[in-house]
Amino acid sequence: MRRSDEPIYWGLFGAGGVVTALLLPIVVLITGILAPLGWLPADALSYDKLHALATSWWGAPILLAMIALPIFHGMHRIYHGLHDIGIRTTRLHHYLCYGLAFMFSAAALTLLIQMQ
Repeated sequence: MRRSDEPIYWGLFGAGGVVTALLLPIVVLITGILAPLGWLPADALSYDKLHALATSWWGAPILLAMIALPIFHGMHRIYHGLHDIGIRTTRLHHYLCYGLAFMFSAAALTLLIQMQ
């Protein structure tokens, strides 16, 4: 029996769903509603503060998780959505979906490392 790598992708899918459902609405609230309405201090989202967050030892992994996990979640949905609409998924679809998610996540990691 061939071993499957599908549990890894389901784990990333679940983690991405949690991040998407719990953390991204907070980010949208802060950056899309509170800041434009002026309910935050003027320098709360300044470049210096956000750069300090992105280069801190705890901020960079949080930002990476908030970028990479929703990407894996979305690509996993697309991959299984292809099957749902009647497209027979092949290894090419598998490598394309998860490869793109990995490449975008690696690009985000690279940019966060270069900011250090």
